[in-house]
Amino acid sequence: MNFKYFKNILPATAFLMVVAGLSSCTKDLDVTPIDPSSTMVVSEPSLYAKCYANMALAGQGGANGDCDINGLDGGTTGFVRQMWNANELTTDEAICAWGDEGIPSFNYNQYDASHPMLRGFYYRLYAGITYCNHYLEVCEGIDETRTAEVRFLRALYYYFLMDCYGNVPFATALGSTAPEQKSRADLFAWIESELKEIQPLLLAPAPRKDSDDGYGRADQDAANLLLARMYLNAEVYTGTARWNEAKEYAEKVINGPHKLWTQGNSQWSAYQMLFMGDNGSSGASQEAILPLLQDGITTTSWGTTLFLMASTWKADMDLSLYTVNGTQTWLPSGTTDKVPNDGIDTVFVKSYAYGTSEYWAGNRARSQLVAKFFPNNDAPQANIQEMVQAAGDDRALFFGVERELKVTTPTEYTSGYAVGKFRNTYSNGGAPHNSQFIDTDYFLMRSAEAYLIAAEADARLSGGTTSATGTGYINALRKRANTNTLSTYSLSQILDERSRELYYEGFRRTDLVRYGLFNSSSYLWDWKAGSQNGAGFDAHLNLFAIPDEDVNANPNLKQNPGY
Repeated sequence: MNFKYFKNILPATAFLMVVAGLSSCTKDLDVTPIDPSSTMVVSEPSLYAKCYANMALAGQGGANGDCDINGLDGGTTGFVRQMWNANELTTDEAICAWGDEGIPSFNYNQYDASHPMLRGFYYRLYAGITYCNHYLEVCEGIDETRTAEVRFLRALYYYFLMDCYGNVPFATALGSTAPEQKSRADLFAWIESELKEIQPLLLAPAPRKDSDDGYGRADQDAANLLLARMYLNAEVYTGTARWNEAKEYAEKVINGPHKLWTQGNSQWSAYQMLFMGDNGSSGASQEAILPLLQDGITTTSWGTTLFLMASTWKADMDLSLYTVNGTQTWLPSGTTDKVPNDGIDTVFVKSYAYGTSEYWAGNRARSQLVAKFFPNNDAPQANIQEMVQAAGDDRALFFGVERELKVTTPTEYTSGYAVGKFRNTYSNGGAPHNSQFIDTDYFLMRSAEAYLIAAEADARLSGGTTSATGTGYINALRKRANTNTLSTYSLSQILDERSRELYYEGFRRTDLVRYGLFNSSSYLWDWKAGSQNGAGFDAHLNLFAIPDEDVNANPNLKQNPGY
């Protein structure tokens, strides 16, 4: 499928004819067309695209259109937004200043079975499963590769349900009867079998740009990486560790064509280019194994990459770049656009704005995240570029000007350092397509994760520290970040390295659970369990509750313990 066609087809209203009368896994997933008298005509390309679009868009009409899920909106159900909230706000990496229902309980690890955002995420995942099941019912056999991709997407949706909610309703076909509940271990086994069966049928892995056919589609390495991720956490999901398989499948990705992107330019580091407006065309997408497509005109959403930018930025974080005697220097916004150069001449400022007019000023770092780069708690009150220089690590994309490092007031955005990881700026100096909505694709899966999985599995197989092989994987990431390398890494150092590389990408809760630190009183962070200096909490919160309305509607469901 041509990429341009793929992007344009995502919001296609033709899909409204396809979803008429779908029977879903839960009562809230029934989807009806705007015109109930519409004749159902299956459009295979539109239905196929919808299985992907569920992760990138809230519904048919873009950011301001109707949500696919009855009774909820795109902000509450956006896949990336709620995956991120559930896995970042509950941890040492992020805290949000907003008072929206559900945000404080995320911040303080006090969620329950009526949590609105966990409910929205749950139903978004089941909406995706419903679309995939419908495609497989009416379109299977039309295209073998696309059928395999839809099966992959269904497995991916079930992966997130397994990871977040544990024992969940399970169905591989549409029907009117209430689905049975599948145990976490049995669901693991089903996903594993499904991924291994479809992996050879997927597109061959290849580095792709947004001008290439196949960009945005799951290829064979998407299945390999998801298997590696599952094996890394297998002991949590099934009670049995699978470190050998985790390393094996991660190395399939490492040795494949999705290489780390290492080519920064004179203004932007290679790491920054992974999260910028032209990341689909700059070359950085060679690292992307499954990008979710965003475009400020054709695919707009409040709940995907725009959320990751706008919720983390405030206008005072915009910076300016000027040159004095051939040296580039960074200034906070508000500085005059003409900077005197030793009284001799005047130098004009080049814009360093982050590329969208949206500034929501909500999410920022807890001090424990910044401490991964500044272990002596000596992070400067500096702009992003100065912070990177002080840390000696390209990944330290924090803004601390007129902000306090430790979060003392959760509802105040300047209490805690801001995070400038995602932006809509073009690395080549080009202009974004829209002043409000963004072009930055979200790399849901990228090959850097495989390096970290392989290194951790290597350490666990080697008595707790990396062998030369595992050390090499970590050092490859640290060299890309232009920071120092070590001769070996312990498990705790690998966990810290995962945070430095993957922060704000939705991994942290799963990582802390795997290490036994999520609920533990042995590792604390600002406002953990609602205590300013942190406290432990009950282990039942390691899993989220199945929404109470789903438990009430389906007699086959048993709520997770403790809720």
